[in-house]
Amino acid sequence: MQGRRLKTGVLISGSGTNLQALIDACTTPDYPAEITLVISNRADAGGLDRARQANIPATVISHKDYTSREAFDAAIDTALRAAGVEFVCLAGFMRLLTPGFVNRWHDRLINIHPSLLPAFKGIDAVEQALAAGVQTTGCTVHFVRPEMDTGPTLLQVEVPVKAGDTSETLHDRIRRAEHQCYREALRLIAAGKVAVSEETATISDN
Repeated sequence: MQGRRLKTGVLISGSGTNLQALIDACTTPDYPAEITLVISNRADAGGLDRARQANIPATVISHKDYTSREAFDAAIDTALRAAGVEFVCLAGFMRLLTPGFVNRWHDRLINIHPSLLPAFKGIDAVEQALAAGVQTTGCTVHFVRPEMDTGPTLLQVEVPVKAGDTSETLHDRIRRAEHQCYREALRLIAAGKVAVSEETATISDN
């Protein structure tokens, strides 16, 4: 008999490739999470179609419809709670969340970032890595805190930077690593194998 699954909401702004990785993971019978709601701040986000094709409820909450970040985040919070969401994944969600929202979902909110944090924070992480001339970059799944791209690190995967890489080729390589990393991060959390204490995330072997 399948056990209880963690009800997960996913926030997106774009094509939703990480969302698709999570959708695919959730189709596995023994995967301990399920996606119960997808929210996009953009009506043209390709990830909305991915959700609908998987028969997952999807809605648009446009930041342009609200006079403040607080009001926008409150609308997202209301929608998540109405859907019974217990945990939230940011998957290419291109809005900074307010401290109030982040604190309401403290230790129940994760993000994936295309670098080995704390290196190369921000939206141009891949370009930063190329400009710095590093030989290795990667991706990080971390718990979200009010300050951008901070919070306890859960998983990281290293990705080599190859000679002749462009931002497109490197980002494609990182994205493939992200898909595996995010699936595994949510699985560990939903299986009760992750604990956060004193701003450090630990993974249990039990």
